[in-house]
Amino acid sequence: MQIVRALVTASLSMVMVLSSSAGAAEASGCKFARIAEWPVRIERGHLIADGAINGKPVRVLLDTGSTLTLIPRAAAERLELTRKGVKGARMYGMGGVTAIDSTLVDEFRIGQFSRTNVLVTVAGEHDIGAEVLLGGDFFRQFDVEFDIAVKMVRLYRPENCATSLLAYWADANVGQVEFEPVNEVHPQIILTVEIDGRPLRALLDSGSGVSLLEKAEAARVGVTPDTPGVVALGMFAGLGSGMVPAWSGSFASFTVGNEIIRDTEIAFADVYMGATTTRVGSHIPVKPDGLPSMLLGVDFLRSHRVLVAHSQRRIYFTYNGGPVFQRAPRGSTGK
Repeated sequence: MQIVRALVTASLSMVMVLSSSAGAAEASGCKFARIAEWPVRIERGHLIADGAINGKPVRVLLDTGSTLTLIPRAAAERLELTRKGVKGARMYGMGGVTAIDSTLVDEFRIGQFSRTNVLVTVAGEHDIGAEVLLGGDFFRQFDVEFDIAVKMVRLYRPENCATSLLAYWADANVGQVEFEPVNEVHPQIILTVEIDGRPLRALLDSGSGVSLLEKAEAARVGVTPDTPGVVALGMFAGLGSGMVPAWSGSFASFTVGNEIIRDTEIAFADVYMGATTTRVGSHIPVKPDGLPSMLLGVDFLRSHRVLVAHSQRRIYFTYNGGPVFQRAPRGSTGK
């Protein structure tokens, strides 16, 4: 693997402001206020922070790939939460479709944040090793820094920073890429990357243990399960009820912003297998429109220091070292 860098110039309530970061941002009158810093660890490939539901300790999976903050069904049972079905509501994810319930939580707490009497979504057909997925509906309210090298995730509230360089740890050559507009309906972080020179939409998904390319996109650049050198990785699980086979293949290049990764291996799978719906006037199941063709997972976040600046609709990143994409162990989970 060779990396080349081109040189180019609420779902929870905030209760405390911790500090203010200094640096290039403040030189222009920008105030980049840090409001939280969460210690995190990696379990089963997932970013986990500690929290509590109704006073009981819970593991919180930081999941920018989920549109909603939710409690997996198995965890809701362990926590003895009363659930109520949401008629006609479904979520799409790896492994297909999952029905949606809701539950009323007396208190949910993580770090310096807490909320009482909050209605939380319950969904997901597998035990993923966490009691809460903290999703895009939460993260879109802040600028979020993933500093996994020191096992920290930080939240910021910028003021007067519209044109400032917010990657306070880096110089002007920091990697940058814009992402698509984010709102309450679509709170995910979707950007454009290139695989072997072909542009595609990728979801920055901190809930996925490894980065995954859609099988159809891999085939468009000539990589299939039958390609010489491709390795079967086994079955992956996600929010849906199904299991998805995955493979690892070699690709000539991966490009994000001004960073080019050459001669790299990337896992690929039919990520949305089973995630079908039936359109009005048709009996033919089809996949929902607008799904991204790649998940940029925890392996990408481990190999980079990343700031998701929702305030600017921009991602800043610097390379930490090591492999950018990691081959998942056989039989691992994507979510």
